[in-house]
Amino acid sequence: MTPTKKPRIALIAHDKKKDDMIALAGEYLDFLKGCTLSATGTTGGRLANELGLTVERKHSGPVGGDLQIGAQLVEGEIDCVIFLRDPMTPQPHEPDINALVRACDVHDIACATNVSTARLVLSQLMGAQPQA
Repeated sequence: MTPTKKPRIALIAHDKKKDDMIALAGEYLDFLKGCTLSATGTTGGRLANELGLTVERKHSGPVGGDLQIGAQLVEGEIDCVIFLRDPMTPQPHEPDINALVRACDVHDIACATNVSTARLVLSQLMGAQPQA
């Protein structure tokens, strides 16, 4: 990502982490309003409805949303992934989740899987933006 380009961020949250995603996005709301955002179904809907963010919504994760975001990533359309995972609940689409995280590793894309790491990534991206 170049400093003059709007960051392209994918936002994904498992069911028990959706409230955490809304809180996190609220902390970075002004910054995220200037980004190009993609999200899986329900997460994207909540970000739009509750925070007023413009989000390109994909399918829900269990029906292919994670794979859709993975495809965007492989095509060079995503600069980082914020994926708040629930490590305590088995996910029926675990292979899709693993494929997305693997694609981040293969293509050297930052992938934050918890709130602490997401804050670090978002703060770094904010600092890389040109000042108005």
